[in-house]
Amino acid sequence: MEELKGLAEAAGGEVVAALIQARKKLESASYIGKGKVEELKHLIEELEPDTVIFDRELSPVQLRNLEQGLEIKVIDRTMLILDIFVQRARSREGKLQVELAMLQYRLPRLRGIGNQLSRLGAGIGTRGAGEQKLELDRRYIRRRIQEIKKQIEKLETTRELHRKQRQRSGIKTVSLIGYTNAGKSTLFNSLCSIAHKSASEQVEADQRLFQTLDTTTRRLDLSRDQQVLITDTVGFIQELPPALVAAFHSTLEEAVNADLLLHVVDISDEQYLDKIRVVEEVLEELGAEKANILTVFNKVDLLEQIMYSNENGAVYLSAKKGQGIDNLLQVIQHRLN
Repeated sequence: MEELKGLAEAAGGEVVAALIQARKKLESASYIGKGKVEELKHLIEELEPDTVIFDRELSPVQLRNLEQGLEIKVIDRTMLILDIFVQRARSREGKLQVELAMLQYRLPRLRGIGNQLSRLGAGIGTRGAGEQKLELDRRYIRRRIQEIKKQIEKLETTRELHRKQRQRSGIKTVSLIGYTNAGKSTLFNSLCSIAHKSASEQVEADQRLFQTLDTTTRRLDLSRDQQVLITDTVGFIQELPPALVAAFHSTLEEAVNADLLLHVVDISDEQYLDKIRVVEEVLEELGAEKANILTVFNKVDLLEQIMYSNENGAVYLSAKKGQGIDNLLQVIQHRLN
């Protein structure tokens, strides 16, 4: 629920209340029980929010029933994450991937969210392809999905050519991967400040979830005769929407095929072990080689004390404070030789 709150805030919302129900079995018609629906309705009348967010993906029927019963806009976790991606996409490929995921999510839900599509709106869950027109029928969406897939295929072909050129040049590649908000972009900037020709930060970094969406690649000079290309990638999260995984599959696949993967972990997070497991599951699904993964425990400056472990050659550092960056560069150089 804390993560859901962080997602809502990342999308520009303000959380005014949280409601939890423990049930052995989900209600097929409304996800939560009838009594909890009534409790939620009273809470809505008291606090007057403009949106209710559920922490699981809702079926089209559940979505329609909840909106009718609560008389308020209802979105689920998937729609919330998609909304954030719509806001953050900057590159042409990123925008196409997000639009593809958005349309694939909405196609089976056209009837369920018909009242949303019939009007222009503002706020979380009302951005993106669905609200650019007053009505989107299935035929238009299917045609648009095919158009986007063809455009993405062309971009993938271009990226594949670039990858082969890099391979022929013999330059090694490094990718930063990890759970969202682990500090990948801050680490990317710290490395660029030391080893990039500009000696300056290259990407925007802050505490918001999914701050980085479009991949950014820069060349680092590890020594006079050794250069590497390092890439900052989109963060992972538990229950990442399948539509997004599918849309970003080629981008993520290229990232995990790097010569070295730096798995950045926020060691100050109480749930860091669970988040490591989430990332490892995604990496396994994408076919990443375990031997190519180097764990980087970030944000050590936020801990009062830490028990260092050299298991698998893990590196401990603070990207924000610059502590341990030189050591990481040495480890990268050693691993790639």
